[in-house]
Amino acid sequence: MRSGARGAAHILQRTGLAMAGAAGALFVATHVGSTFTALMSEGFLVVMMIAGAIGFYLGIDTPPHRFLGLDTEFVKGWTGGRIDLAEFLTAVGTFLAALTAFVSVALIVLGRDPRLGSTFLLTAGWMIGTLMQIIAGTIARIRR
Repeated sequence: MRSGARGAAHILQRTGLAMAGAAGALFVATHVGSTFTALMSEGFLVVMMIAGAIGFYLGIDTPPHRFLGLDTEFVKGWTGGRIDLAEFLTAVGTFLAALTAFVSVALIVLGRDPRLGSTFLLTAGWMIGTLMQIIAGTIARIRR
């Protein structure tokens, strides 16, 4: 059972994570909107920010859980052991979402002209990363 102070600190932490996800999404959406002007609408920006906030809220701070491992074999004959699906999804998803936000900010700040290929890759990376975070957080909360 949590004390009131610990509960308040946890809420502040989760709110901060959600704001970080929304900010990252805003950077990616701004980069995408500079390439595709039709997507530089308030609605697109808000949807991206909400998805980013949900992804970081659910996917980064997953609750403790019982281990649900998947067998992994990366190279024939070498077994890498077992990996937890929720941990894997949250790690890769957070990395992808943060990387695409970082690259988007760098491109915006450096004043680089967005190219169609890089915009597509950044959008896909952010969407996949955020979706992985949401799935990881959902898995962790369902099996708790």
